[in-house]
Formats: sequence, structure tokens, C-alpha cells
Amino acid sequence: MKVGFIGTGSMGSILIESWIHAGALQPSDIVASNRTFGKAEAIADRHPGLRAVRTNLEVADKCELIFLCVKPAEYKKVLDEIKNVVHPAQIIVSITSPVMIKHLEHLLNCKIVKIIPSITNYVLSGALLCIYGKSVDCDDKERLMRLFSTISTPVEVSEDHTRICSDLSSCGPAFVAFFLQRLIDAAVEETGIPREEATRLTSEMLLGTGKLLTEGGFTPETLRERVSVPGGITAAGLQLMATELDGMFNRLIGITHAKYHEDVEKVENLFYGKIME
Repeated sequence: MKVGFIGTGSMGSILIESWIHAGALQPSDIVASNRTFGKAEAIADRHPGLRAVRTNLEVADKCELIFLCVKPAEYKKVLDEIKNVVHPAQIIVSITSPVMIKHLEHLLNCKIVKIIPSITNYVLSGALLCIYGKSVDCDDKERLMRLFSTISTPVEVSEDHTRICSDLSSCGPAFVAFFLQRLIDAAVEETGIPREEATRLTSEMLLGTGKLLTEGGFTPETLRERVSVPGGITAAGLQLMATELDGMFNRLIGITHAKYHEDVEKVENLFYGKIME
């Protein structure tokens, strides 16, 4: 099976390299294009056998499964380029949350899937969110789930919950990394511990915590209770965090959702020239 990638930027290249590293795809299985041909060419140079092509039309013409890894503002242009080439047996997979299944089904006569990957997939871990269009059958889902499972834990979600699920699985690593960086910065500033040592300890802590939550049978609540002794040091720290962070995560979700709805509106205008009801 030939697998195509239209767009080889940050997430497109992560998906390509993750599947190659996992052994799920061979470089010779992949055809890739990019608005800047040199970027597609660079990933082909890193993985001999991978074919970089100059046009999106070539990807659509040669591949059974095609991943659209472009920015929302570029979607309409890309779809207009390939819509006369795609056929009902092909599967087009979008990785961009503001572009809805209905937008793609409106223009393309093929099977439509939307996934939201995560940077954690680069280390063959984390969730990958899946939303399926109306033409995708059980055999298609099974084939895709086998591929997705090689680099992630695939989770089928409702498109209505795409944003909040993405906040947790895809934005979450950046949010957690920001928190950890601030913790490391404070440790260095307040105690003089070498930054490398603080970073290593914090990173190992996060790895172990993830295993406790995924393999150890803990939930965030039970883990916190297990570590925190009433009247102890951890409890004092948690009390401060509960006070200082009160409402902050609600505001965070409010901001991400507001930006998402703004992006969806832009996509709607791009596709239809007005907001669809």
C-alpha cells in the first residue's frame, strides 16, 4: 500500500518518521509533497526509498491512503488541486482539528478520516484521536487502527469533543512541559541545584508518574493521596497550588476553545464564503 503525505512540516514529518521507526511503513511505501519542495526532499534524503514529489496531485494520484498535514488556511487550495483525482476507494486523513469532516466530504469523493496526533507519538506512545466519516467501513477502521496502534493508543472520539480531547492529548505535553520548566527554574533559583540535575530528576519523575497512571492502577486523585501525608511537606505544597491555580485551568480551556472556534469560523468562510448553520 502506498501512503501519501501532503505536507512534511512538524507533524507530518513526525508521523512519517514514527511509522518508519516503528517498522509499520518502509520508506519505499511513502510518497510526500510539500509547498516547499526542499522540505520533502530533505526527509527523502534522510530515508532512502521515500519518494518526494513536486505536486500534491502526484501524491493523490499514486496513493491509497493520504494524510493531509497542512495548515487550515491551505486546505481549500490543496483540496481544489486534488479533488478531480481522488476516487471512492481512497482514504484521506486530515490531521487538523478546525477542518471538519463535513468540509472534506463536501469537496472530496472518497473516504474521510480525521486524526489528531501528538508529539508523544514520536516515541511510539500517547494517544491518537480518531474521527471517521460516513463512508468509512469496518474493514477500513480495522486497517487504520492497526497502523495507528504501531505508534500510539488510538482513541475514537466524537468530533464535538475534538477540541477538549486535543487539549488533553496534543496540547497537554506542551502544558506539562511548561509546568515542569517553571518547577526546574524555581529549583535552580532557590537552591542552586545544577540545572542538568534538576532536569534529569524532573524528567525521570514524569516518566515514572506516567507509568503509575497507565500501568500502576493509579488515578491522579489516588496518586496524589498516596504521596501526600496530612500535615506533611507535599500537602503544604499542594495547598499552595490549590490556592494559586484556582480557576486557571478553566481559563486555559476557555482560551483554547475560543481560538478553536475562531479557526473553525475562518475555515467555514474559506470553504463556503459564509458560516454554515
